[in-house]
Amino acid sequence: MTEPRDLPPLPDRLSIDPKSPHHVAAVFEHEVGIRFNGKERFDVQEYCISEGWIRVPAGRTVDRKGNPLTIKLNGKVEASYKE
Repeated sequence: MTEPRDLPPLPDRLSIDPKSPHHVAAVFEHEVGIRFNGKERFDVQEYCISEGWIRVPAGRTVDRKGNPLTIKLNGKVEASYKE
């Protein structure tokens, strides 16, 4: 038997950076899947469903603090929990 899990609702905007105001630690206790324009993406740093964009690393380039430089891609964004 499988028991239903109590999952926190996925926010409209979410970031993996703990310093960001859009970081929700409770969401990251579970696996989150992001579909962008119909394809599963595994490299998403931040997303916004209502505005329709994701941020992904721009290659191996990093800023002076060691964080990856990101580019913003526009399209249809879907977020869900993985089983």
